[in-house]
Amino acid sequence: MALLHVDFFSDVLGMCAEMDVILPEQTKGQIGMEGKRGDGKYPVLYLLHGMSDDHTIWQRRTSIERYVADYGIAVVMPSTQLGWYTDMYIGHKWWTYISKELPTICRSFFPFMSDRREDTFAAGLSMGGYGALKCGLLAPDTFSAVASLSGGVDAADCAKPEPGRENNQLWVDIFGPHEKIQGSDNDLFAVAERLCATPEKKPKVYMWCGTEDFLYQQNVRMRDHLRELNYDLTYEESPGDHQWKYWDEKIQTVLAWLPIQK
Repeated sequence: MALLHVDFFSDVLGMCAEMDVILPEQTKGQIGMEGKRGDGKYPVLYLLHGMSDDHTIWQRRTSIERYVADYGIAVVMPSTQLGWYTDMYIGHKWWTYISKELPTICRSFFPFMSDRREDTFAAGLSMGGYGALKCGLLAPDTFSAVASLSGGVDAADCAKPEPGRENNQLWVDIFGPHEKIQGSDNDLFAVAERLCATPEKKPKVYMWCGTEDFLYQQNVRMRDHLRELNYDLTYEESPGDHQWKYWDEKIQTVLAWLPIQK
C-alpha cells in the first residue's frame, strides 16, 4: 500500500486543507502483508473522523492500512475540524466540501480512483458516523454504501441546549437555532424520508453501536426508522461504549461488508 499526506487548497473552504490517502499497490516482497490491486480503477472509501480527531486518527488508532491491503481499495481520510459535515450556520461549508468538492479533487489527483457510484463509499465514527450516513442519504448519486460506527445520528438530540454546558454556542454555530434543525438537511430522519419519496437509488447502510454507548438510543431510533422505510440496512450491536477498541474491530467488519469484489 502507498500512504500519501496531501496538502491542497479548497475553493469551497477558502483555505488549505489536509487529507491522508491510502492507495492500493500490487506487491509480493513485503514481509507480513501482500498488497493487491485490480486491473481497472479502484473503489474508494471516504473514512471520516469524530469530534476530537483529524485526518490522522484512523492510522494512529487502528491498522487501517493493513486491513485494506487485501481489498484493492483506496481510503481517503480528510480533516474536517468540528464542522459536523455540515454547511455551518456560522463557519465553513463542510458538507459541500465533503460531498462534492473533495471527490472531484481526489479523482483529479488520482486518475485511477473510480468515479462510479457503485465504487464510492463512506464510513465514520461518532461525528463521522453522522457524516457518513449523511453522505448516503443526502448525496446518494455519489455514495452507494455507507457505514456508521457509534454515530451521532440525531443532530437535534446532539445539539439540544443544556443549562451550564460550555459548548452550547458551538452547536448553534454548526446547525443554527435548535428549533430549525428538525426537518432540515441536517436532520437525517427527515432526509431519509425525503429520499424515499424520490426515484433516486437508496444507499446500502451498515450501523453498529455499543449497548453502553451514550449514543445508543439515537442509533436504535435511526435503526427503527430506516427499517420502517425499507432501507437495505445491516444493523449490529454488542456490549461496548464509545472507544477505539471497538471501532478498530468494527471497521474490519465494515470492509468485509462493502459491496466490492474481494
